[in-house]
Amino acid sequence: MVDRRRFLTTAGWAAAAGWMPSRLLAHDMHDMHGAPAGKVGNTLCMHPMGDTSRMPGLVDPARLAPFVDTLPLPPVLHAVHGKPLHVRMAQTAQKLHRDLPPTTLWTYGGHYPGPTIEARTGQPIDVIWENALPRKHFLPVDHAICGAEADKPEVRAIVHLHGAKVPHADDGYPEDWYVPGVSRRHHYANAQDAAALWYHDHAMGINRLNMYAGLMGMYLLRDEHELSLGLPSGEQELPLVLADRLLHTDGRLYYPDSGDAKAPWVPEVFGNLTLVNGVVLPRADVQPRRYRLRVLNAANGRFYHLRFRDGRPFQVIGSDQGLLASPSAMKSIFLAPGERADIVVDFAALRGGTVELMNDALPLMRFAVGQGTVRDDSRVPDVLRDLPRVTASTASKTRELTLDEYSDCVATPMLMLLNGKRWHDPVTESVKLGSTEMWSLVNLTEDTHPIHLHLVRFQILDRRPYDVDEYMEKKTIRYVGPAQEPPPHERGWKDVVQAYPGMVTRIVATFDGFPGRYAWHCHLAEHEANEMMRPFEVVA
Repeated sequence: MVDRRRFLTTAGWAAAAGWMPSRLLAHDMHDMHGAPAGKVGNTLCMHPMGDTSRMPGLVDPARLAPFVDTLPLPPVLHAVHGKPLHVRMAQTAQKLHRDLPPTTLWTYGGHYPGPTIEARTGQPIDVIWENALPRKHFLPVDHAICGAEADKPEVRAIVHLHGAKVPHADDGYPEDWYVPGVSRRHHYANAQDAAALWYHDHAMGINRLNMYAGLMGMYLLRDEHELSLGLPSGEQELPLVLADRLLHTDGRLYYPDSGDAKAPWVPEVFGNLTLVNGVVLPRADVQPRRYRLRVLNAANGRFYHLRFRDGRPFQVIGSDQGLLASPSAMKSIFLAPGERADIVVDFAALRGGTVELMNDALPLMRFAVGQGTVRDDSRVPDVLRDLPRVTASTASKTRELTLDEYSDCVATPMLMLLNGKRWHDPVTESVKLGSTEMWSLVNLTEDTHPIHLHLVRFQILDRRPYDVDEYMEKKTIRYVGPAQEPPPHERGWKDVVQAYPGMVTRIVATFDGFPGRYAWHCHLAEHEANEMMRPFEVVA
């Protein structure tokens, strides 16, 4: 334990100096291949899971012809006030590459990703989510983890609109699941700024499986201010939903398990294939002009470090909860599961050429730029919106909350908790409606955890390295380096924050909107399932 604590302290100092070794950011962040055999887990306790990506019978990405499939765009559902949308969850089959057999998926609206729902701020809508899924799961349910016990139906679902400010009854609370043959009507007030939200399954104990099976889609909320800016739009606005998968050569999804039929849960899942809008290595045919890319990391556990192969810069104009105050010029961006990035890239100088979007050294898709001359009236203003930065003094209450991990190297796999509490322990975060709080996330683990709060948006104040060894012994924080302000692309409104190891990450949120019980959790789906998720209560 001492070696681990020293390691985390060193990690904190390194982060404060602006350098983070890749292994600190996520398990297997850079390499799309699996971890070496027997080396899945953390340095304290390695779990005997093997190298799933190289198992016989799985698709080898090196054998697939790249860029032969056109980038698919999910169909768009335009919300109309007073007319509910109807979206059906059902099993379907879909080709994920030209040379692969169709893959069985669970989808919204008959395709993966689900339809992109477009709505307007100030215009509430209703969506009827119909559960028409089979009654038996085709992925390995672990009845030993919280919420998935054997006395519960094997197939359950509940839709969470991630990033939405909605009443408790419409939020997709993990315990509000319902079974096949039942529908649920959700009301979305859309009383918030324009942003790229997304919807996905959130059923307690099995949402990691339901999401891996395909239950996710985007929800683009627009407002008059955003529409007045002249940003690229229409055919020049592309949603890009990223998620990795493992596939059998016959097209079936493969979800790795522990090898123990009674406890198949594994701490992380990484695929060797990345789907972009449901296709492996697609090609987007674009014009020599600006494009707006609405990027979503919808993976269970993979972090994406995105860049263009030729090193071309792009402008980040928004994050999880909408526009930044001003564009941020970047050459790469790092997205954790659940995070979104609003990016504008100019292909004008690449007329007749091609360029790949990369995850570090591995291509995800290609942009093929046309030869013709086109008129581009779009623009990216120097000022995007008024967005005052919050300060620590804004908060009326401060909470210190730990991110914890427990291992038993003999028999029990890892257990992840928030503040040392399980899901069903009494609520400890009781928040007054309308109050502003600062949450200090004290990461005691070796992972970066993307922490998501339902209902609210927040701003990242800073991250600061601390002495993990001293905290483990005395439960007191002693900082060992200066506080780091978030980089420009993280200074907008967020709903997911990357909490680095060996660091205290401070966020400030105002709990306005609605009273009721909501969830906060790690957005690594396997961590969330066991049991890195807690309820919080907003009280009037």
